[in-house]
Amino acid sequence: MFESEVAAGVLRVRRPGVRWLSTGFSGGYERADAAYNCTVPEGFDRTDLSAYVAERRERAGFPEAGPAMLTGVEVRHARRARLDGVEAVATAGVSNPAALPMDGEQGPQRADATSDDPPRPGTVNLLVGTTRALADGALATLLATVVEAKTATLLAETGFTGTTSDAVVVGSDPSGEPAAFAGSATPVGRAARVCVRDAVRASLAARYGGSSDGSDGGEGDEAIPESVASAEYGVRAGGTATVSRVGE
Repeated sequence: MFESEVAAGVLRVRRPGVRWLSTGFSGGYERADAAYNCTVPEGFDRTDLSAYVAERRERAGFPEAGPAMLTGVEVRHARRARLDGVEAVATAGVSNPAALPMDGEQGPQRADATSDDPPRPGTVNLLVGTTRALADGALATLLATVVEAKTATLLAETGFTGTTSDAVVVGSDPSGEPAAFAGSATPVGRAARVCVRDAVRASLAARYGGSSDGSDGGEGDEAIPESVASAEYGVRAGGTATVSRVGE
């Protein structure tokens, strides 16, 4: 399986030779022995993010380069779930929820709703790996499967579909048994959905209280916000698009 370790505010998920696909700040496909999730301090304003992650890795004693994500959530709240050759490690917080009203109402938006500035550090971050070998297209499908599971879980647990800065890294071992597909009806996809659900729920419980896995209690003193308006940050996608038949 994958090895998971936390040191100096850095979470490392490691397995030699993995092919990763990241939606993080320097995302895309990459082959590396490890992937990372780093807690950043309040007021974080560095823009040289690759250099910053390298500094944090060195401080934590993690020599391997690899895809990385940043989060405002303490990595001590990270939780891991494993099933059938799939592993998911989640950090979850919802101080910056993103809402999509189904009636298209305008509603108030925060300043960052239309900004092109770099996003705040990811609040729901997921590192998901499979020991099966996936081609690039199947790895992209796995990413979509993971995001769908994360969205379903957050909607059930918090009422939000996500936050303004969620990030996901998925990985596949090229030396493993090949799997042609990774959608929700496949063994890889099914295991990923279950792992994501359970890891996100457990991390939310660790962050806000009321452990869902029965192993520990919540360590945070905050509550999940009831709405975008009551959250410290966050946006709602107001407005209505113009819809027409294709070709008109």
